[in-house]
Amino acid sequence: MKAIVKPTPRLGGTINALSSKNYTTRYLLIAALADGTSTIYYPAHSEDSDAMRRCIRDLGADLEEDDEKMTIRGFGRHPKHVSELNVGNAGAVLRFLMSVAAFCPEVTFINAYPDSLGKRPHDDLIDALKQMGVEVEHREGKLPLTIRGGHPRGGKITVSGNVSSQFLSSLLFVAPLLDEDSEITVLHDLKSKIIVGQTLEVIAQAGVKIEASDDLMHYKIPGKQEYKPQNYTVQGDYPGSAAILAAAAVTHSDVTVLHLAEQSKQGERAVVDVLRAMGVDLTHENDAVRIRGNQKLTAGEFDGDHFTDAVLAMVAAAVFAEGTSRFYNVENLRYKECDRITDFVNELRKAGADVEERQSEIIVHGRPQGVTGGVEINAHYDHRVIMALTIVGLRSEQGLIINDAHHVAKSYPHYFEHLLSLGAQIDLVQE
Repeated sequence: MKAIVKPTPRLGGTINALSSKNYTTRYLLIAALADGTSTIYYPAHSEDSDAMRRCIRDLGADLEEDDEKMTIRGFGRHPKHVSELNVGNAGAVLRFLMSVAAFCPEVTFINAYPDSLGKRPHDDLIDALKQMGVEVEHREGKLPLTIRGGHPRGGKITVSGNVSSQFLSSLLFVAPLLDEDSEITVLHDLKSKIIVGQTLEVIAQAGVKIEASDDLMHYKIPGKQEYKPQNYTVQGDYPGSAAILAAAAVTHSDVTVLHLAEQSKQGERAVVDVLRAMGVDLTHENDAVRIRGNQKLTAGEFDGDHFTDAVLAMVAAAVFAEGTSRFYNVENLRYKECDRITDFVNELRKAGADVEERQSEIIVHGRPQGVTGGVEINAHYDHRVIMALTIVGLRSEQGLIINDAHHVAKSYPHYFEHLLSLGAQIDLVQE
Protein backbone atom coordinates (compact mmCIF):
# COMPACT_ATOMS: atom_id res chain seq x y z
CA MET A 1 0.00 0.00 0.00
CA LYS A 2 1.15 3.52 -0.80
CA ALA A 3 0.32 6.44 1.45
CA ILE A 4 0.03 9.68 -0.52
CA VAL A 5 0.50 12.29 2.20
CA LYS A 6 -0.64 15.77 1.17
CA PRO A 7 0.17 19.10 2.83
CA THR A 8 -2.26 19.51 5.74
CA PRO A 9 -2.22 22.85 7.53
CA ARG A 10 -4.72 21.99 10.29
CA LEU A 11 -5.58 19.03 12.51
CA GLY A 12 -8.30 18.89 15.13
CA GLY A 13 -10.26 16.44 17.22
CA THR A 14 -9.99 13.79 19.94
CA ILE A 15 -8.88 10.16 19.66
CA ASN A 16 -8.27 7.30 22.06
CA ALA A 17 -4.69 6.12 22.32
CA LEU A 18 -4.27 2.58 21.09
CA SER A 19 -3.41 0.00 23.73
CA SER A 20 0.27 -0.48 24.52
CA LYS A 21 2.02 -3.03 22.31
CA ASN A 22 4.86 -3.50 24.80
CA TYR A 23 2.57 -4.23 27.73
CA THR A 24 0.27 -6.44 25.66
CA THR A 25 3.07 -8.72 24.47
CA ARG A 26 4.42 -9.01 28.03
CA TYR A 27 1.00 -9.76 29.55
CA LEU A 28 0.34 -12.36 26.87
CA LEU A 29 3.63 -14.04 27.68
CA ILE A 30 3.25 -14.19 31.47
CA ALA A 31 -0.34 -15.38 31.07
CA ALA A 32 0.96 -18.21 28.90
CA LEU A 33 3.66 -19.01 31.47
CA ALA A 34 1.06 -19.26 34.26
CA ASP A 35 -0.77 -22.42 35.27
CA GLY A 36 -4.41 -21.35 35.14
CA THR A 37 -6.52 -18.71 33.43
CA SER A 38 -5.63 -15.01 33.19
CA THR A 39 -7.70 -12.16 31.74
CA ILE A 40 -6.21 -9.24 29.80
CA TYR A 41 -8.44 -6.20 29.32
CA TYR A 42 -8.02 -3.97 26.24
CA PRO A 43 -5.13 -5.89 24.63
CA ALA A 44 -3.47 -4.26 21.64
CA HIS A 45 -4.10 -5.51 18.13
CA SER A 46 -1.07 -5.15 15.92
CA GLU A 47 1.14 -7.44 13.89
CA ASP A 48 3.54 -7.76 16.84
CA SER A 49 0.95 -8.57 19.48
CA ASP A 50 -0.85 -10.86 17.05
CA ALA A 51 2.44 -12.70 16.49
CA MET A 52 2.67 -13.33 20.24
CA ARG A 53 -0.97 -14.53 20.25
CA ARG A 54 -0.26 -16.93 17.41
CA CYS A 55 2.94 -18.32 18.90
CA ILE A 56 1.71 -18.90 22.45
CA ARG A 57 -1.33 -20.65 20.97
CA ASP A 58 1.03 -22.86 18.96
CA LEU A 59 2.90 -23.57 22.19
CA GLY A 60 -0.28 -24.78 23.89
CA ALA A 61 -2.06 -21.77 25.41
CA ASP A 62 -5.85 -21.59 25.05
CA LEU A 63 -7.06 -18.12 24.01
CA GLU A 64 -10.55 -16.66 23.86
CA GLU A 65 -11.23 -13.03 22.98
CA ASP A 66 -14.07 -10.55 22.64
CA ASP A 67 -14.11 -6.79 21.98
CA GLU A 68 -12.99 -5.91 25.50
CA LYS A 69 -10.83 -8.69 26.86
CA MET A 70 -8.90 -11.88 26.29
CA THR A 71 -8.73 -14.94 28.51
CA ILE A 72 -5.68 -17.18 28.38
CA ARG A 73 -5.20 -20.59 29.94
CA GLY A 74 -1.46 -20.95 30.18
CA PHE A 75 0.93 -23.86 29.82
CA GLY A 76 3.31 -22.92 32.64
CA ARG A 77 6.78 -24.35 32.11
CA HIS A 78 5.42 -27.14 29.92
CA PRO A 79 4.80 -25.72 26.43
CA LYS A 80 3.60 -28.05 23.71
CA HIS A 81 6.45 -29.50 21.70
CA VAL A 82 6.29 -27.79 18.32
CA SER A 83 8.85 -28.03 15.56
CA GLU A 84 8.43 -24.54 14.11
CA LEU A 85 7.37 -21.02 15.13
CA ASN A 86 6.74 -17.99 12.92
CA VAL A 87 7.06 -14.65 14.74
CA GLY A 88 6.60 -12.65 11.54
CA ASN A 89 8.64 -9.45 11.80
CA ALA A 90 8.35 -9.11 15.59
CA GLY A 91 11.82 -8.91 17.12
CA ALA A 92 10.72 -8.69 20.75
CA VAL A 93 8.40 -11.68 20.31
CA LEU A 94 11.23 -13.72 18.79
CA ARG A 95 13.65 -12.87 21.58
CA PHE A 96 11.18 -13.47 24.41
CA LEU A 97 10.17 -16.83 22.94
CA MET A 98 13.73 -18.00 22.30
CA SER A 99 14.07 -18.50 26.05
CA VAL A 100 10.61 -20.09 26.36
CA ALA A 101 11.51 -22.46 23.53
CA ALA A 102 14.36 -23.74 25.69
CA PHE A 103 11.71 -25.85 27.48
CA CYS A 104 11.06 -27.70 24.20
CA PRO A 105 13.26 -30.45 22.67
CA GLU A 106 13.72 -28.64 19.35
CA VAL A 107 12.07 -25.55 17.85
CA THR A 108 13.03 -23.68 14.68
CA PHE A 109 12.16 -20.00 14.31
CA ILE A 110 11.69 -19.42 10.59
CA ASN A 111 12.92 -16.41 8.61
CA ALA A 112 9.68 -14.87 7.30
CA TYR A 113 11.16 -11.38 6.77
CA PRO A 114 14.70 -11.83 5.40
CA ASP A 115 15.01 -8.12 4.54
CA SER A 116 14.04 -6.91 8.02
CA LEU A 117 14.00 -9.15 11.12
CA GLY A 118 16.14 -11.63 9.20
CA LYS A 119 18.98 -9.10 9.26
CA ARG A 120 18.88 -8.42 13.00
CA PRO A 121 21.48 -10.00 15.31
CA HIS A 122 20.65 -12.15 18.35
CA ASP A 123 24.14 -13.31 19.35
CA ASP A 124 24.00 -11.91 22.88
CA LEU A 125 20.91 -13.94 23.79
CA ILE A 126 22.31 -17.01 22.04
CA ASP A 127 25.44 -16.77 24.21
CA ALA A 128 23.33 -16.52 27.37
CA LEU A 129 21.17 -19.51 26.40
CA LYS A 130 24.29 -21.60 25.83
CA GLN A 131 25.32 -20.82 29.43
CA MET A 132 21.98 -22.38 30.46
CA GLY A 133 22.76 -25.63 28.65
CA VAL A 134 20.70 -24.82 25.58
CA GLU A 135 22.04 -25.57 22.11
CA VAL A 136 21.32 -22.99 19.41
CA GLU A 137 21.88 -23.55 15.70
CA HIS A 138 22.04 -20.29 13.76
CA ARG A 139 23.55 -18.40 10.86
CA GLU A 140 25.84 -15.71 12.23
CA GLY A 141 23.37 -14.98 15.02
CA LYS A 142 20.44 -14.43 12.67
CA LEU A 143 17.30 -16.25 11.57
CA PRO A 144 16.51 -19.03 10.99
CA LEU A 145 17.36 -20.22 14.51
CA THR A 146 16.91 -23.69 15.98
CA ILE A 147 16.69 -24.01 19.77
CA ARG A 148 17.51 -27.44 21.24
CA GLY A 149 16.64 -27.45 24.90
CA GLY A 150 14.30 -29.38 27.14
CA HIS A 151 15.99 -28.77 30.46
CA PRO A 152 17.44 -25.25 30.70
CA ARG A 153 19.33 -24.67 33.92
CA GLY A 154 19.85 -21.65 36.11
CA GLY A 155 23.01 -20.50 37.84
CA LYS A 156 25.31 -17.62 36.98
CA ILE A 157 24.39 -16.09 33.63
CA THR A 158 25.89 -13.11 31.82
CA VAL A 159 24.27 -11.21 28.97
CA SER A 160 25.35 -8.14 27.06
CA GLY A 161 23.00 -5.16 27.05
CA ASN A 162 24.84 -3.26 24.34
CA VAL A 163 22.47 -4.01 21.47
CA SER A 164 19.08 -4.51 23.09
CA SER A 165 17.38 -4.83 26.47
CA GLN A 166 15.11 -7.52 24.97
CA PHE A 167 17.79 -10.18 25.55
CA LEU A 168 17.78 -9.47 29.28
CA SER A 169 13.97 -9.34 29.43
CA SER A 170 13.82 -12.74 27.73
CA LEU A 171 15.98 -14.27 30.46
CA LEU A 172 14.07 -12.52 33.24
CA PHE A 173 10.78 -14.05 32.08
CA VAL A 174 12.10 -17.62 32.15
CA ALA A 175 14.69 -17.71 34.97
CA PRO A 176 12.10 -17.83 37.82
CA LEU A 177 10.69 -21.07 36.37
CA LEU A 178 14.00 -22.93 36.42
CA ASP A 179 14.83 -25.49 39.10
CA GLU A 180 17.94 -23.61 40.19
CA ASP A 181 18.35 -20.12 41.55
CA SER A 182 19.90 -17.72 39.04
CA GLU A 183 22.12 -14.67 39.06
CA ILE A 184 22.09 -12.57 35.91
CA THR A 185 24.82 -10.01 35.33
CA VAL A 186 24.52 -7.51 32.48
CA LEU A 187 27.78 -6.85 30.67
CA HIS A 188 28.87 -3.60 29.11
CA ASP A 189 25.98 -1.13 28.88
CA LEU A 190 22.22 -1.68 29.11
CA LYS A 191 20.05 -0.02 26.50
CA SER A 192 16.47 1.04 27.22
CA LYS A 193 16.57 0.50 30.99
CA ILE A 194 13.09 1.96 31.26
CA ILE A 195 11.71 -0.88 29.14
CA VAL A 196 13.41 -3.39 31.44
CA GLY A 197 11.45 -1.64 34.20
CA GLN A 198 8.26 -2.53 32.33
CA THR A 199 9.33 -6.17 32.22
CA LEU A 200 10.02 -6.21 35.96
CA GLU A 201 6.70 -4.46 36.66
CA VAL A 202 4.73 -7.08 34.71
CA ILE A 203 6.61 -10.00 36.28
CA ALA A 204 5.92 -8.63 39.77
CA GLN A 205 2.22 -8.28 38.98
CA ALA A 206 2.17 -12.05 38.38
CA GLY A 207 3.54 -12.72 41.86
CA VAL A 208 7.10 -13.59 40.83
CA LYS A 209 10.04 -12.24 42.85
CA ILE A 210 13.20 -10.85 41.28
CA GLU A 211 15.81 -8.86 43.20
CA ALA A 212 17.27 -6.21 40.92
CA SER A 213 20.16 -3.86 41.64
CA ASP A 214 19.44 -0.15 41.50
CA ASP A 215 21.31 0.22 38.22
CA LEU A 216 19.48 -2.83 36.71
CA MET A 217 22.81 -4.50 35.90
CA HIS A 218 22.54 -7.42 38.35
CA TYR A 219 19.67 -9.75 39.33
CA LYS A 220 19.10 -12.49 41.88
CA ILE A 221 16.22 -14.78 40.95
CA PRO A 222 14.95 -17.64 43.11
CA GLY A 223 14.08 -20.75 41.10
CA LYS A 224 11.00 -22.99 41.21
CA GLN A 225 8.61 -20.03 41.15
CA GLU A 226 5.26 -19.94 39.36
CA TYR A 227 3.44 -17.18 37.53
CA LYS A 228 0.03 -16.72 39.11
CA PRO A 229 -3.07 -16.30 36.92
CA GLN A 230 -4.17 -12.66 37.19
CA ASN A 231 -6.31 -9.94 35.64
CA TYR A 232 -4.40 -7.28 33.73
CA THR A 233 -5.47 -3.98 32.13
CA VAL A 234 -3.37 -2.66 29.26
CA GLN A 235 -2.63 1.07 29.35
CA GLY A 236 -2.52 3.43 26.38
CA ASP A 237 0.51 3.34 24.09
CA TYR A 238 2.94 6.25 24.20
CA PRO A 239 5.23 5.19 21.30
CA GLY A 240 2.41 5.20 18.75
CA SER A 241 0.73 8.25 20.26
CA ALA A 242 4.03 10.13 19.98
CA ALA A 243 3.56 10.25 16.21
CA ILE A 244 0.05 11.70 16.54
CA LEU A 245 1.32 14.28 19.03
CA ALA A 246 4.21 15.21 16.75
CA ALA A 247 1.83 15.64 13.82
CA ALA A 248 -0.23 18.01 15.96
CA ALA A 249 2.91 19.88 17.00
CA VAL A 250 4.04 20.64 13.43
CA THR A 251 0.63 21.86 12.21
CA HIS A 252 -1.99 24.36 13.33
CA SER A 253 -3.94 22.07 15.60
CA ASP A 254 -6.15 21.37 18.56
CA VAL A 255 -5.72 17.64 19.16
CA THR A 256 -6.40 15.56 22.27
CA VAL A 257 -5.23 11.97 22.83
CA LEU A 258 -7.02 10.12 25.63
CA HIS A 259 -5.90 7.24 27.90
CA LEU A 260 -2.24 8.24 28.26
CA ALA A 261 -1.51 7.61 31.92
CA GLU A 262 0.35 10.45 33.62
CA GLN A 263 2.23 8.03 35.90
CA SER A 264 3.06 5.48 33.21
CA LYS A 265 6.37 3.63 33.35
CA GLN A 266 6.63 3.72 29.57
CA GLY A 267 9.82 5.54 28.73
CA GLU A 268 8.15 7.18 25.77
CA ARG A 269 6.05 9.18 28.21
CA ALA A 270 9.06 11.48 27.99
CA VAL A 271 7.72 12.80 24.67
CA VAL A 272 5.42 15.03 26.70
CA ASP A 273 8.48 16.70 28.20
CA VAL A 274 10.34 16.71 24.88
CA LEU A 275 7.50 18.53 23.10
CA ARG A 276 7.16 20.98 25.97
CA ALA A 277 10.90 21.67 25.75
CA MET A 278 10.38 22.38 22.05
CA GLY A 279 7.86 25.05 22.96
CA VAL A 280 4.67 23.16 22.11
CA ASP A 281 1.48 24.31 23.88
CA LEU A 282 0.69 21.05 25.66
CA THR A 283 -1.36 20.01 28.68
CA HIS A 284 -1.43 16.56 30.32
CA GLU A 285 -4.33 16.20 32.74
CA ASN A 286 -6.70 13.36 33.64
CA ASP A 287 -4.72 10.99 31.41
CA ALA A 288 -5.37 13.17 28.35
CA VAL A 289 -2.72 15.01 26.33
CA ARG A 290 -3.92 18.10 24.48
CA ILE A 291 -1.81 19.98 21.94
CA ARG A 292 -2.63 23.33 20.43
CA GLY A 293 -0.06 23.62 17.70
CA ASN A 294 0.96 26.82 15.95
CA GLN A 295 3.78 25.42 13.77
CA LYS A 296 6.40 27.09 15.98
CA LEU A 297 8.96 24.83 17.62
CA THR A 298 12.40 25.40 19.09
CA ALA A 299 15.35 23.01 18.90
CA GLY A 300 16.82 21.09 21.83
CA GLU A 301 19.15 18.28 22.90
CA PHE A 302 17.61 15.02 24.08
CA ASP A 303 18.85 11.66 25.39
CA GLY A 304 16.93 9.32 23.10
CA ASP A 305 17.64 6.21 25.16
CA HIS A 306 14.85 7.35 27.47
CA PHE A 307 12.22 7.16 24.70
CA THR A 308 13.66 4.78 22.10
CA ASP A 309 10.45 3.97 20.21
CA ALA A 310 9.46 7.64 19.93
CA VAL A 311 12.78 9.09 18.79
CA LEU A 312 11.88 9.10 15.08
CA ALA A 313 8.61 10.94 15.71
CA MET A 314 10.45 13.59 17.74
CA VAL A 315 13.12 13.89 15.04
CA ALA A 316 10.31 14.48 12.52
CA ALA A 317 9.00 17.32 14.69
CA ALA A 318 12.52 18.76 15.04
CA VAL A 319 12.78 18.95 11.23
CA PHE A 320 10.56 22.05 11.51
CA ALA A 321 12.07 23.59 14.66
CA GLU A 322 14.06 26.80 14.86
CA GLY A 323 17.71 25.86 15.43
CA THR A 324 19.68 22.62 15.62
CA SER A 325 18.42 19.62 17.59
CA ARG A 326 20.50 16.68 18.74
CA PHE A 327 19.15 13.26 19.67
CA TYR A 328 22.00 11.33 21.29
CA ASN A 329 22.58 7.91 22.89
CA VAL A 330 20.46 6.24 20.18
CA GLU A 331 22.83 3.69 18.62
CA ASN A 332 20.39 0.87 19.38
CA LEU A 333 18.12 2.38 16.69
CA ARG A 334 20.53 0.83 14.20
CA TYR A 335 19.42 -2.67 15.22
CA LYS A 336 15.67 -2.38 14.69
CA GLU A 337 13.48 -3.34 11.70
CA CYS A 338 15.94 -1.29 9.67
CA ASP A 339 18.87 0.95 10.53
CA ARG A 340 16.71 3.71 11.97
CA ILE A 341 19.59 6.16 11.84
CA THR A 342 21.14 5.78 8.38
CA ASP A 343 18.00 4.64 6.54
CA PHE A 344 15.76 7.24 8.17
CA VAL A 345 18.22 10.09 7.67
CA ASN A 346 18.55 9.20 3.98
CA GLU A 347 14.79 9.33 3.49
CA LEU A 348 14.51 12.62 5.38
CA ARG A 349 17.11 14.13 3.06
CA LYS A 350 15.09 13.03 0.03
CA ALA A 351 12.16 14.96 1.49
CA GLY A 352 14.30 18.09 1.86
CA ALA A 353 15.28 17.94 5.53
CA ASP A 354 18.73 19.04 6.70
CA VAL A 355 19.89 16.17 8.91
CA GLU A 356 23.15 14.48 9.86
CA GLU A 357 24.03 11.21 11.51
CA ARG A 358 26.72 10.03 13.89
CA GLN A 359 27.17 6.49 15.16
CA SER A 360 24.80 7.14 18.07
CA GLU A 361 23.24 10.50 17.18
CA ILE A 362 20.79 12.18 14.83
CA ILE A 363 21.38 15.89 14.32
CA VAL A 364 18.61 18.00 12.82
CA HIS A 365 19.10 21.50 11.42
CA GLY A 366 15.55 22.73 11.57
CA ARG A 367 13.70 24.35 8.67
CA PRO A 368 10.75 26.24 10.19
CA GLN A 369 9.65 27.26 6.70
CA GLY A 370 9.01 23.60 5.90
CA VAL A 371 10.51 21.15 3.43
CA THR A 372 9.87 20.66 -0.26
CA GLY A 373 8.78 17.01 -0.40
CA GLY A 374 7.30 15.87 -3.68
CA VAL A 375 9.20 12.58 -3.75
CA GLU A 376 8.62 8.87 -3.19
CA ILE A 377 9.99 7.50 0.06
CA ASN A 378 11.22 4.02 0.96
CA ALA A 379 9.85 3.05 4.38
CA HIS A 380 12.26 0.09 4.76
CA TYR A 381 9.43 -2.12 6.09
CA ASP A 382 9.60 -0.14 9.34
CA HIS A 383 6.45 1.03 11.14
CA ARG A 384 8.26 3.80 13.05
CA VAL A 385 9.80 5.16 9.85
CA ILE A 386 6.38 5.19 8.17
CA MET A 387 4.79 7.13 11.03
CA ALA A 388 7.63 9.64 11.24
CA LEU A 389 7.78 10.30 7.48
CA THR A 390 4.03 10.88 7.46
CA ILE A 391 4.57 13.74 9.93
CA VAL A 392 7.11 15.28 7.59
CA GLY A 393 4.77 14.87 4.62
CA LEU A 394 1.96 16.75 6.36
CA ARG A 395 4.18 19.85 6.68
CA SER A 396 5.89 19.59 3.28
CA GLU A 397 5.12 21.86 0.34
CA GLN A 398 4.39 19.07 -2.14
CA GLY A 399 3.56 16.10 0.08
CA LEU A 400 5.23 12.69 0.13
CA ILE A 401 4.48 9.26 -1.29
CA ILE A 402 5.42 6.56 1.23
CA ASN A 403 5.85 3.09 -0.24
CA ASP A 404 5.01 -0.08 1.71
CA ALA A 405 2.96 1.99 4.16
CA HIS A 406 0.89 -1.05 5.20
CA HIS A 407 3.77 -2.09 7.45
CA VAL A 408 2.54 0.52 9.92
CA ALA A 409 0.23 -2.29 11.09
CA LYS A 410 3.17 -3.85 12.91
CA SER A 411 2.37 -1.61 15.88
CA TYR A 412 -0.42 0.83 14.91
CA PRO A 413 -2.95 -0.60 12.42
CA HIS A 414 -5.26 2.42 12.83
CA TYR A 415 -2.59 5.10 12.40
CA PHE A 416 -3.80 6.48 9.09
CA GLU A 417 -7.43 6.08 10.13
CA HIS A 418 -6.75 8.19 13.24
CA LEU A 419 -4.90 10.88 11.28
CA LEU A 420 -7.71 11.03 8.71
CA SER A 421 -10.25 11.47 11.51
CA LEU A 422 -8.23 14.49 12.68
CA GLY A 423 -8.34 16.05 9.22
CA ALA A 424 -5.12 14.84 7.62
CA GLN A 425 -5.09 14.76 3.82
CA ILE A 426 -3.85 11.26 3.01
CA ASP A 427 -4.80 8.93 0.17
CA LEU A 428 -4.18 5.21 0.69
CA VAL A 429 -3.64 3.32 -2.55
CA GLN A 430 -3.39 -0.46 -2.78
CA GLU A 431 -0.48 -1.54 -4.94
